[in-house]
Amino acid sequence: MATAVETLEKLERRITLTIQVAEVNEEVEKRLKVRARTAKAPGFRPGKVPMKMVAAQFGAMLENEVLNDKVGRAFSEAATAAELRVAGYPRIEPKADAKVDGAIVFSATFEVYPEVKIGDLSAVEIEKSSSDVTDAEIDKTIDILRKQRVHYHTKGVHDAHGDGGPVQTAQNGDRVTLDFVGKIDGVEFAGGKADDFPFVLGEGRMMPEFEQATIGLKVGESKTFPLNFPADYHGKDVAGKTAEFTITLKKIEWAHLPEVDAEFAKSLGVPDGDMQKMRADIRGNLEREVGNRVKARTKTSVMDALIKVAELDVPKSLLEQDAERLADMTRQDMRQRGIDVKDMPFPADLFTAQADRRVRLGLILSEIVKVNGLQANAEQIKAYVDDFAKSYEDPQQVVKYYFSDRNRLAEVEALVLEENVVNFVLSKAKVKQNSVSFDELMGNDAQG
Repeated sequence: MATAVETLEKLERRITLTIQVAEVNEEVEKRLKVRARTAKAPGFRPGKVPMKMVAAQFGAMLENEVLNDKVGRAFSEAATAAELRVAGYPRIEPKADAKVDGAIVFSATFEVYPEVKIGDLSAVEIEKSSSDVTDAEIDKTIDILRKQRVHYHTKGVHDAHGDGGPVQTAQNGDRVTLDFVGKIDGVEFAGGKADDFPFVLGEGRMMPEFEQATIGLKVGESKTFPLNFPADYHGKDVAGKTAEFTITLKKIEWAHLPEVDAEFAKSLGVPDGDMQKMRADIRGNLEREVGNRVKARTKTSVMDALIKVAELDVPKSLLEQDAERLADMTRQDMRQRGIDVKDMPFPADLFTAQADRRVRLGLILSEIVKVNGLQANAEQIKAYVDDFAKSYEDPQQVVKYYFSDRNRLAEVEALVLEENVVNFVLSKAKVKQNSVSFDELMGNDAQG
């Protein structure tokens, strides 16, 4: 039995649940009899243990099970009868006068889903991005692909590719191998010494003073120079201090980039080495990536606008659950990176803002989909998977991978649903076209 729903504040509600002790005892007796059929005890055959012993061993546990079942069922029935959409899980506690006239009384405190009011979408301004892929972007991508396939030859030694040019000293772009030792106040420090240490000059892997001292050296030459570690250097023992390094250059190798020819095209997966086919493939991949990034920018603009135009209260329970989910995802990611997170604190407020946005958008999207019939259909899901699969070597295998698992398809369905909402909002809102340069859109990826 349940009382009328009591409104506490905003989304919080409370129901009083009354469970009859006689009904609990009756169900416990039934479960004890079932348990007695297989119960074991020293000196007794299985199923022949006296009921008193079975009750002593399992009674408390079964009573707790039955009580939880009945309270859960009573709460579910009460929420259904009151036509409530419960958000999160109820907090169920026995009341101070828990046992009254053969009954046990509980209070169930919970939140309900909010009313979501969507403002006037025709007044919303959305920035819709666009970007073009030109021959210049294809050429730049080819240069990046060449750099990814670079190989090195000993400088000064002539082979089929040459000898690295007339300058036989270490220069930017060369891979050098050297021995080094660093000292602070005349004493070597941990991590300040290495033999046969390779790195490429100009990639920024080493500190500027270190690279500058190496440039211009010949094989066999040494140099001693000061190096100032910045105050925020990751090595605390040397941060803010000046060390004296001595380096000895042992090898210089110059970078040889592959020629853009049929062999290069074959290395990129063009079987016949056709250069035009290679460029067409690169253009297709770039256009696909540009399309995805443009869509992501536009989607972010739509979501930002929806948050501004929608009115709703966010259930605290959903906010807390999502913040904890984000914390768990962060822990897992850090573990996969080899970081020990056992004793690392994860304050709840660290994820609150992100969780609030996620939950808020989830409620807004759900309302827009429900009101406007924007559910993802089978054709849309299939088209989305097919398009995604195009970028893989064996598209059919990718399609099979998604359609063989309902959970994977659910992820695609959620993406299609978001796309439906974005297109719906764009059809209603004031759309401002924004042309974005390829480099800006791709960010650091375009720099190689």
